Amino acid sequence: MPALAQNRASDVGKKLYCWDEGGKRICSDTLPPEAVNSARQEFNARSGTRSAEVQRALTAEERADAALAQAQQEVDAAAADTRKRTEQAMLSTYATEDDLRRVFSERTAIVDNNIKTAIFNVTSLRGALAAQLTAAGNKELAGQKVPDKQAGEIRQRHNELLAQLRLQAAFEQQRQALEVEIAESLARYRELKGIAAPVDAAAAPAPAASAEPAKG
Repeated sequence: MPALAQNRASDVGKKLYCWDEGGKRICSDTLPPEAVNSARQEFNARSGTRSAEVQRALTAEERADAALAQAQQEVDAAAADTRKRTEQAMLSTYATEDDLRRVFSERTAIVDNNIKTAIFNVTSLRGALAAQLTAAGNKELAGQKVPDKQAGEIRQRHNELLAQLRLQAAFEQQRQALEVEIAESLARYRELKGIAAPVDAAAAPAPAASAEPAKG
């Protein structure tokens, strides 16, 4: 009798596993190692009721995507918290728009200086390259071979010019992005302060003409 009760207790806890393998439905009271990571359903072997449903294990790529999504959520949450604290500081620190603009003045000056330097370098390199190309062209017109050293210097100067042009374009993009950031910060400041945006004098409507007849 005790043995029969023990067997019944064992049957109560026994499971039946069902999963798909090669397009076929497989069910077994044991789960083979190759099916551990597969999606499956688990049933009570005695009652036949489903006790659990296990999703398949994620692939390495899916785990990486999930981790990236989780990290992005954390970054977004931190960014939202930072914006909230920044806005609170904006209200308590800057009494006027000019005070807020001065925060960006140093960054603006740095970017503007980088642009000026890049333009100067581009102009200088372009002039030097033009002179080298003219000298090489004159040699060829005279039937002379352009020395390898001179040709190498021309290539080097050309590469330097291309690099400076890329820098100039990057600095100009930084300046445009900074202008957008400044405009958005000022707009948010006005919104928080309840200040209306200033009207551009050029866009302001012209005063209406007087309807009073001219005297005389």
